[in-house]
Amino acid sequence: MKKLIALLFLSILASQAIAQMPAVGKMEYASMPSEILGQDREFAVYLPKNYANNPDKNYPVLYLLHGGGDTHTAWPEKGHLAAAANQLIDSKEATEMIIVCPEAGKVHMNYFNDSEWRYEDYFFEELIPYIESNYRVIADKNHRAVAGLSMGGGGSLVYAQHHPEMFSAAYAMSSYMYRMDLPFLDRNDPETEKRQKIVEDNNTVKMLLNASEEDVENLKTVNWFIDCGDDDFTLTPNLEFIAALQKKNIPFQLRIRDGGHTWEYWNSALYIALPHISNVFREHAH
Repeated sequence: MKKLIALLFLSILASQAIAQMPAVGKMEYASMPSEILGQDREFAVYLPKNYANNPDKNYPVLYLLHGGGDTHTAWPEKGHLAAAANQLIDSKEATEMIIVCPEAGKVHMNYFNDSEWRYEDYFFEELIPYIESNYRVIADKNHRAVAGLSMGGGGSLVYAQHHPEMFSAAYAMSSYMYRMDLPFLDRNDPETEKRQKIVEDNNTVKMLLNASEEDVENLKTVNWFIDCGDDDFTLTPNLEFIAALQKKNIPFQLRIRDGGHTWEYWNSALYIALPHISNVFREHAH
């Protein structure tokens, strides 16, 4: 009987301890139907700590794109997204936001449209409306941002150029912006060649240099931030993109930090990106 009472007492203490634990933001994994791509698409979503217990509040949203060869689980698992977001939000360096990590690596591994795979159409015509219908996001330009690493960094820059009316900020890390002959790429693999061609067709440096005066004025409504390591093989394209921004008189921020094309670098980039994007959101706070 004493053992039973002791167990009951311990279980009550444990329940109280759990009830008193501070709320934390968390990752969730989900999927959605896509008519454009003809299959369900997975995504991960970070929900801030007050999301569950404050049902009347809406939040700004960041679309955070993974790199080539990865999936929607990369930022949560390799980039330790929730831990970074929780720390920055708790310290007030970042504002509470919803962070969506789409999946673009399991079929054709790119964020753009081609004849077989209209991923960019899916992103704007299906994913964003789905998120805005199913999560409490503030659905306007001032509270929507896009960011990414490597392939996703290039994707975020193209998306913000194609749709500057959609995003208040674009934060690109170690961006892969155009075809590069890299030693680790198999030039004899037709899938690799196909991906390289799609990337080159969406060369974000050329796109910016060819932008019309009207386009440039629209691009000035986006807060541009380029972040790249000094040992990264994408450094040259990133500097070329900065030169193009300068040529067009488009304001930007640039960070060249110590590091290469690694998760150590991208995890550290979150501690710059989330506060920076938060400041952009705060500028437009209701």
